[in-house]
Amino acid sequence: MSNFTDSSLVNAVIEAYSQKAKSATGRSLTDKTAQSVGYTESDLKSIPASAQLGLGCGSPVHAANLKDREIVVDLGSGAGIDILLAALKVGPHGQAIGIDVSADMIALARRNATEKGLKFPQVAFIQASLAEPLPITTNTVDCVLSNCVINLLPHSKKEGALKEIYRILKPGGRLVIDDIVARRPLSDEIRNDLTAYVNCISGSILVEKYKTILETSGFTEITFLETGNELQQICIVANGSSCCSANTSCKPKYDVNAWVASYQITAVKNSTSQERGETTLTPVLLRWWDAYPKVKSDPGRIPVEELEILMRESPTNGNLAVIDVRKDDRAGGHVRGSENWYAQTFYDNLPAFLEKHKNTSRVIFYCGSSSGRGPRCAGWYQDYLNDKSVTSSTAYVLQGGIKAWLAKYGDQEDLVEV
Repeated sequence: MSNFTDSSLVNAVIEAYSQKAKSATGRSLTDKTAQSVGYTESDLKSIPASAQLGLGCGSPVHAANLKDREIVVDLGSGAGIDILLAALKVGPHGQAIGIDVSADMIALARRNATEKGLKFPQVAFIQASLAEPLPITTNTVDCVLSNCVINLLPHSKKEGALKEIYRILKPGGRLVIDDIVARRPLSDEIRNDLTAYVNCISGSILVEKYKTILETSGFTEITFLETGNELQQICIVANGSSCCSANTSCKPKYDVNAWVASYQITAVKNSTSQERGETTLTPVLLRWWDAYPKVKSDPGRIPVEELEILMRESPTNGNLAVIDVRKDDRAGGHVRGSENWYAQTFYDNLPAFLEKHKNTSRVIFYCGSSSGRGPRCAGWYQDYLNDKSVTSSTAYVLQGGIKAWLAKYGDQEDLVEV
């Protein structure tokens, strides 16, 4: 075992790959690296330049045999290369969901998706640790991809991650991983080299150990195919640059290929023939709002009594807008004159919303009890105002939501609309 704690390893990986996301990278260099592990020139032309950073050790999306309308999840999705390519294969009625621990990588991947005109629910990028339970519903995913990432998990977390993959796959669902695997037990020097860990080397495990974990997790039809990809030239380093081509001072002092190899690993979640034919309408994400940036602002709360005064004093002067973000639960009454902007699509509609309300001084959001969707949409709007340096409009939250409003004014037709 190494001398590093699990948390120190995780933090080192986050720091390294966050730096990579923020660093400029020469496209010709990363294209050459990407093509060396299986991506085609056509692949690279179909995605934004910043979607591929030359970080993978294979191209799992090509072996996944993705079909129209399928749901695919990529663990350690980085800048988004495999998810953007997968989205082309599963189409507008499929889903391609990337999960990565680095907030900077997620932000970059979302920008790349936006550049391609792809948005939720077809494409989503979620910030989450692969060392923790995945924010995905059980039995909802057709295929899980991962490209040179499982080796970056601490040894104590690898089994949990593979069991989580098994959990989220549908019966009959498949796993396609490209990963770096140890050819033989690693030396103490390699195992205790943090740079080698971030370079996807010292976290690798033997084929036999890998296969045992997959079998223990429940997978069948397990295959390990050595790809023969040259690893000495595709390693990366914590400073965000290619350690073997852009920063020769960090080249490994040993033959990487003698210790580890690149493998493509496939497996299937066991099922009965009946289970394979079953379909479900269960949402894939446990929390739909994970597909969007975390809220940074904390909009102020307005009591229902204050909103009543505002509505009676200035009902039509343009200084007030009340926003109901409910959808399927909107029956039963709403604040009279309120606009309906669904929470689930609100973030994507922020440009249009700002255009309409940029000069509305008070924009008050609510949902059922204003403890979830209302504050979240208000926060997104305020964040957007801040990002655009707009000071003529401010977001607020109706305290207690529609429940408090109806409890106080439910019998007053001038304040409640059914």
